[in-house]
This record gives sequence, C-alpha cells and structure tokens, in this order.
Amino acid sequence: MSQLEFTHAFARLEKLLLLFALQLTKDEEDAKDLLQETAYKAFKYRSLYQPHTNLKAWLMTIMRNTFINHYRQKKRRQVLYTRPGSDFLFDAGSRVVNNAGESDVAAKEITAVIAELEDWLKVPFLMHYQGYKYEEIAAGLGIPLGTVKSRIFFARKKLQESLKGLYMAQGQG
Repeated sequence: MSQLEFTHAFARLEKLLLLFALQLTKDEEDAKDLLQETAYKAFKYRSLYQPHTNLKAWLMTIMRNTFINHYRQKKRRQVLYTRPGSDFLFDAGSRVVNNAGESDVAAKEITAVIAELEDWLKVPFLMHYQGYKYEEIAAGLGIPLGTVKSRIFFARKKLQESLKGLYMAQGQG
C-alpha cells in the first residue's frame, strides 16, 4: 500500500477512531491527543501493516495500546496537582520549625530500656549500634558470628517488647 493510499484509508477511518478515542478517554481534548498520537505511530510504522488485512482493527489496536501505556505511566507517576491555597487553611511558608522535645524524650526512654538489658545482649547490640560489623563484634568478643547475630536479634526483640509495654502503660495511665 502506497503512502497516498494509506493516507486516504486513514482519513476514511478518522471519525470512527475519534469516537473510539472518546470512549477510552472520556475527554474530548485527550481523545484528540490520542488520535494524533495514533496517527503518528500508524504513519511511522506503516511498513508493518500487512496489506489486505483489517486496517481499522490495526489502527484501533495501536490506539488502545497507546492509551493503556499512557494510563500505566500516569499510574506509576501518581502525580497529584493541587492549586496553592485551595485546600489549606494556612500557609506555613518555607519556614519549618523542628520540635526536638518528643525525640529527646524517646531517646532517653530508649537509652533507659537498653541499660536494663543483660550484658550478654547489651554489649553486642551497642557495638552494632555504634557501627561495628558483625564480624568485628565476633572477633572483639571472641564469640561465633551466628551468636553475635542472634544476640543482636534477641536484644532488638526485647527492646521492642519493653518499649511497647512502656508506651502501652503510658497510654492507659
């Protein structure tokens, strides 16, 4: 099929393609954009069209796949657009005030809970917390690597349980 024949065939199907694009997008402007992109791809890949086959189905497949690809891209990006000031009661501006009060209290509570751990759990845990690698802790304490990992694991579990109990008691009191 020559380019002129392909152009005439496309022109005959253009209104039908626009209706299909409207069904997909539910918006006239988006439908026109989709039709334009479909036309671009159809002419670009015209050599892949098999003559004497269903041109309408081939074009609709291009359109449907283009629509799906754009939909997936939009979903991946998850772009949210809000007009400034439309949904906010106040404008915080660019100034951010950090409140270290809660973090200071939490750090003190965590430190107190760590201090309550038995030494066989506390020492490897604190070394790991200070940045030592498992192998360095094992060599420094003269214990197997697996023992170091399990002690750190058990220290974390005890800390979680203790902190959970501490916060549950504060929430109830």
